[in-house]
Amino acid sequence: MPESTVPTISAAGYFHTYSLVGLVAVVGVLFVTVAFTTGHLLRPMVPTREKMLTYECGVDPVGDGWAHTQIRYYVYSFLYVIFAVDAIYLFPWATVFAAPGFGGSTLVEMFVFLGFLAVGLLYAWKKGVLEWA
Repeated sequence: MPESTVPTISAAGYFHTYSLVGLVAVVGVLFVTVAFTTGHLLRPMVPTREKMLTYECGVDPVGDGWAHTQIRYYVYSFLYVIFAVDAIYLFPWATVFAAPGFGGSTLVEMFVFLGFLAVGLLYAWKKGVLEWA
């Protein structure tokens, strides 16, 4: 009987890979901690009345805290999420599409997915959402 060509991983090698991931995580946490600590020690600390004011986007808080927001900004953000999800799924699809034995089925699945996105984009275009006013 021929020997298996599947490589086996020993217990030491298995835990070695996890120790590398743990080491990278520890180095990352240390890097962030050192950066924040250095920034805290080097920054000038001169609190003034103006610096302690609450603000949003550089605008001083004047008047009532309630503001009207147009609904079209929600629609723009929704369209952005649709295309961001599209981009997230296209990259892994491209790698699976290149794998042997997955070409036809993944191509059909991606056309169905792109069809749903095209229907959403067509709906937004027909409603006039894509026109900036």
